[in-house]
Amino acid sequence: MMDINEIREYLPHRYPFLLVDRVTDLDFEAQSIRAYKNVSINEPFFNGHFPAHPIMPGVLIIEAMAQAAGILGFKMLDAKPADGTLYYFVGSDKLRFRQPVLPGDQLVLEAKFLSRKSMIWKFECRALVDGKPVC
Repeated sequence: MMDINEIREYLPHRYPFLLVDRVTDLDFEAQSIRAYKNVSINEPFFNGHFPAHPIMPGVLIIEAMAQAAGILGFKMLDAKPADGTLYYFVGSDKLRFRQPVLPGDQLVLEAKFLSRKSMIWKFECRALVDGKPVC
């Protein structure tokens, strides 16, 4: 539904911090999104995390979920970062990592809009690999 060129219109992030490669489902009625990050051994973070046993850092998995939620939020507002609209990640509740994300994995990112109070938006997010929850 959204290729990398359109994703770049809705996220201000750029390589190496753009962590959404593709969006396949964007449901305005359900207020949800499904996006993907293809995790390659060539990701710069694998050089140091960890050289002998590369694992995607948990904070980047969280960031990838936040970026997917951000695309959903921008689409719901019918706005883009180029319009001067920005948002910030401010926290998470009840987050637990259940399995590592390794080179070659396809990280599935799901986000659902829950509520909005003034400029604070709340989403429920999850990340999966091979249908199993990562967090």
